[in-house]
Amino acid sequence: MTHTANDYYVPHGSYWPIVAAIAMFITVIGAALWFNGELNGRMVLFIGLGLIAFMMFGWFGTVIRENLKGVYNEQVDRSFRQGMMWFTFSEVMFFAAFFGALFYARVLSVPWLLGMDSGFTTHEVLWQGFSEAWPTNGPGDVGGEFEPMGPWGIPALNTLLLLSSGVTITLSHWALKAGDRGKSVLWLIATVLLGLTFLGFQAYEYIHAYTEMDLTLASGIYGSTFFMLTGFHGMHVTIGTIMLIVIALRAAKGHFTADDHFAFEGVAWYWHFVDVVWLGLFIFVYVL
Repeated sequence: MTHTANDYYVPHGSYWPIVAAIAMFITVIGAALWFNGELNGRMVLFIGLGLIAFMMFGWFGTVIRENLKGVYNEQVDRSFRQGMMWFTFSEVMFFAAFFGALFYARVLSVPWLLGMDSGFTTHEVLWQGFSEAWPTNGPGDVGGEFEPMGPWGIPALNTLLLLSSGVTITLSHWALKAGDRGKSVLWLIATVLLGLTFLGFQAYEYIHAYTEMDLTLASGIYGSTFFMLTGFHGMHVTIGTIMLIVIALRAAKGHFTADDHFAFEGVAWYWHFVDVVWLGLFIFVYVL
């Protein structure tokens, strides 16, 4: 069936949304159980993550097949772009909440506990004798002593890797728009390798933090904000890398043309967003 510019494709009934809802519910429950020390929490979490992977593979596969059949038109393409913009905005708000928590703890809560700039003596009531400054694990040395993570070394190297990946995916996009599929695929592969290298270094950093620096998720407010921000960013890099692998395979198969490649652009938008978030992380979590 041929669709004109004024038609709008209405998809058939799909079970993928309910699968997505169930998968995310199981994942959140598993994470909550695991963080609270329940033995089965990790298993429940991995089941939920597996269902999410299954859902994404199936749902995106359906969209890809529909696109290749030619059932989408310019109006549907605009809808996809608007949806990706709103999704990116929701991701901005997601990370804004965690950056806000870091700001509140570091700039407001800790000075208040130290009796600074508040005009009140609440620090004497809340925790008398607290004298530490950031980075801190809070009053009572929750989680024991730890060594804070410095900005140079692996964090600086990972910054260079992500900034380089932003360049390589842009070069891939330019090559695609110029009709050079080979160069586009090669630059995509380079972007994937940079993303995988970033994840490898971050995994090493986490192992080093836990085994040699005594810096864990239980290391008070510094440990929790550090791992929540860097951990969720690492999850987004993982998802983005998987998306890059998929579009690299699709590009190699000739699914994209110079004028029709929104899937590529959507992933590129997502990857640039991940780069920008990391710059914020590097400055506010590692450097300052």
